[in-house]
Amino acid sequence: MKKLNIALLLAVVALAVYLSVLSPTAMQSLQAGFLSFLAPFLRTGTAVQEQIGSMGKGLKTLDEVEADNRKLTEVNRVLLTTNNLLREIEAENNRLRLALEYRERSVFRLMAARVIARDASTWWNTVKINRGFEDGVETDQPVLTDVGLVGKTTTVSKNESIVVLVTDETCRVAAKVEGTREQGILSGMRVQDSGSGGELQLNFLTKNAALEPGQKVYTAGISNGVFPSGILIGKVKEFRTRPLDGQAIVEPAVDISQTEDVFVVVGAK
Repeated sequence: MKKLNIALLLAVVALAVYLSVLSPTAMQSLQAGFLSFLAPFLRTGTAVQEQIGSMGKGLKTLDEVEADNRKLTEVNRVLLTTNNLLREIEAENNRLRLALEYRERSVFRLMAARVIARDASTWWNTVKINRGFEDGVETDQPVLTDVGLVGKTTTVSKNESIVVLVTDETCRVAAKVEGTREQGILSGMRVQDSGSGGELQLNFLTKNAALEPGQKVYTAGISNGVFPSGILIGKVKEFRTRPLDGQAIVEPAVDISQTEDVFVVVGAK
């Protein structure tokens, strides 16, 4: 190892002595050759530095990135809102189309009406619609949707009417159960009896009726009654045997809490 160090030292000293005795012209030639040797490496380094500088110019600052992110978030919010609005419009159009088709094929003359008010204290009792005697509406006319029975008109003014709902305990409807000879009187249940409100009870059935959940319940259409025969009211949820008769708990076909558009039966076609 020591011999190698001594050899390197002697080589450096010899090179220094050689360079010191060179003429200016020879020294310039030697420098030119050395620079020619290094030129490719110098050009490569410069190109890399220029590329790095170009990339740096293309990069955005943190503030610019945050601003772009805020813009994209706002655009996304607007798109979501627009999409939800279009879905609501599509659902509204489908609902109105089905209602129109029902009115065309119905055996009754139907007048379209819209629910304009609800009494929060009597949620399952009444609603107000935007039709009155000026439109041809009278007291005790059935009100329904394409899904089923809603109730009947009571107080009728010039351009508005109160509708007592089938879920009100004072509303009485003669009803029958599909696939059986069972008939009874249907009415709404008190909230404390039903637990949630909005359910119906069909009373005065035979004790051995043994109705099954899912059986449909329709209006029976008794003589001089308000409701014509064959309007769907709901389906059996539960059957109870009582000391003197049978009782069915009925789930309404129409979701009263979500109903917006209805028809008033103003006569037969």
